[in-house]
Amino acid sequence: MKKHNWIIIGGGAAGLSAAITLAQKGQSVTLLEQNDRIGKKILASGNGRCNITNRTISPTHFHADNSDFVARVLSGYGFEAVSRFFSRLGLPLVEGREGQMFPLSLQAGVVVEVLEYAALDAGVVIETGVRVTGLRKDSRGFILQSEGARWEADRVMLATGSPAAPQLGGSMGGLELAQALGHTVHPAHPALVQLESDAPWLKRTAGVKLEGIVRLYVNGEEMGRRRGDLLFTPYGISGLAILDISHRVGLALNEGGWCELKLDLLPRFTKEQLTRLMLDHIDPSSHKPLPLWLHGFLNKKLVPIVMEQAKCTARNERELNRKRIGKLVYALRNFTLPITDTHGFKHAEVALGGVALGEVDPVTMESRIVPGLYFGGEILDVVGDRGGYNLHWAWVTGMRVGDGYWSIVDGG
Repeated sequence: MKKHNWIIIGGGAAGLSAAITLAQKGQSVTLLEQNDRIGKKILASGNGRCNITNRTISPTHFHADNSDFVARVLSGYGFEAVSRFFSRLGLPLVEGREGQMFPLSLQAGVVVEVLEYAALDAGVVIETGVRVTGLRKDSRGFILQSEGARWEADRVMLATGSPAAPQLGGSMGGLELAQALGHTVHPAHPALVQLESDAPWLKRTAGVKLEGIVRLYVNGEEMGRRRGDLLFTPYGISGLAILDISHRVGLALNEGGWCELKLDLLPRFTKEQLTRLMLDHIDPSSHKPLPLWLHGFLNKKLVPIVMEQAKCTARNERELNRKRIGKLVYALRNFTLPITDTHGFKHAEVALGGVALGEVDPVTMESRIVPGLYFGGEILDVVGDRGGYNLHWAWVTGMRVGDGYWSIVDGG
């Protein structure tokens, strides 16, 4: 049986960047991918455009219980490093509205094609349809077991991702392999995902989209806020602001916390401005029904819920006064939605949880427990913000595997 120098398990962003970096420095690399093709998650990123990275890379855009680890991984591997990596592969980048960097062609498929070509051109052997079910180490190296095949290697990298997006190949497989080798694996939960609620009125508000500010409360304490678009759905709520705050919700729910969102439905106004606007639009002689009057300020599907949450007893416009307007303004700025769950791994872009960071060297990404075992990408207990940060994490952890190992071999 042939013994491989390097076997990388996982043909996503981390696995491909590691394979290319290693092979271009003369290492013999075999990459095993369980799907029928590499890069499926890359293809789905950025709505098919691929958020390769973000111009504003910093540790503040990543969430982990070991911020020092994140900072050390990113040191020297910021936006410029990833930009150079892709420039050398022939992919110039173009900037989006929030600093996201896309391929100039705006096609995720091109990114995968270029990465595959670079890997094969450097001598990487790519095997698809290979699901590794067992991994152990003995005195001679690593032994890998797949369905119907056995592999041996001097060094192994786990770049298997997380359980997020199982339809694209996400699974617990890599985490289970790491755990079997003695690594601590923190429970995984969905992140960058929509949120579910048991509010009885949701089916009536489904489809309403607006810009707002969302504040997350866990056990009554505010734990974060985001501004952006909100989309009410039959099961709960979606939108970019919700995705941005969802990792905190998943953590809180896993710990048994009670979660509630408070939404500012008209964030363009201060409390005082909104109060004055509404007072100025009252006609004391009008019998206009109050719901119809409120349609001038807010999507009519939300009006009955706002009135209910404001405990508003006015029946028509002429019955409004400053006190009742004050209650309506409060309800509009503190629209309450209880959260019962995330929308699950199937709908999540990434997952928080994974291999404990303290058990991995942040310079080389080598295991501190099992020499010769390396990690990259989403398998680690780190999640980035929306906007290219998670792909950046995958590229740079893969690059660190190649650069860090070569530095040791080369005596650097």
